[in-house]
Amino acid sequence: MSDIRLYMFQSGTQRCKAHDIRMNQGGDADCEIPVPWFLLTHPKGNVIIDGGLAAEGLSDPRGYWGDVVDSYQPVMTEAQGCLAQLAKLGLSSEEIGFVVLSHLHSDHSGAIGRFPNATHIVQRSEYHYAFAPDWFAAGAYVRRDFDRPGLKWHFMEGAATDGYDLYGDGVLRMIFTPGHSVGHQSFLVQLPNAGAILLAVDAAYTLDHWNEKALPGFMASAVDTVRSVGKLRMLAEQTDAMVITGHDLETWPRLKQAPNYYD
Repeated sequence: MSDIRLYMFQSGTQRCKAHDIRMNQGGDADCEIPVPWFLLTHPKGNVIIDGGLAAEGLSDPRGYWGDVVDSYQPVMTEAQGCLAQLAKLGLSSEEIGFVVLSHLHSDHSGAIGRFPNATHIVQRSEYHYAFAPDWFAAGAYVRRDFDRPGLKWHFMEGAATDGYDLYGDGVLRMIFTPGHSVGHQSFLVQLPNAGAILLAVDAAYTLDHWNEKALPGFMASAVDTVRSVGKLRMLAEQTDAMVITGHDLETWPRLKQAPNYYD
């Protein structure tokens, strides 16, 4: 595939409580949130953005993800793993040039190490933090996902590389948005026909969070979280971007899902 296209995928869902998504709202009401990931095709190299959950964890969820499954229970089949879904599009693992990571929480790290020709791009601060997270964040990271030998890594450097343009043509820019995690980044995609699409990822869980009606249920810094949303809102206004939040169970089903795409 050489055309510039953005595909939106879902590696199943996670069952959790409403307060895990909107802090101090909804109480213990059950909810089930989507786990999105993305493919951007480009003549200079195809990109996986995140990759969802790791399919190999399904045979023993607690053994793989740990006690976090008590709060975020994966609902997923092996056919919803990133490799299996790409195969349905006719893409092999060798055809992916980059794996770009918003952060290294386990519901976003499912593509790491699966693509032999890929450069893995993440914020340096996020990478280092993932190996020694604070106690309250430790359950979000699964070391076996990202601590793999032989991978090619390229590190973003926070504010110094804010707005980094992967291809040099404005199609994919990386926006430093700490708060949900210490080294979170979001992505501004510029498509030939669809225009700008802002992938906020977990910088904004839901539109309630985006519209400053709720904080997310999990974050490393409330101050940075709020400021990063403000930064993204300004960017969306400047670029007239369609905004895709990270785990919004109301808006996600209304988007084009692969094999459909935005171009």
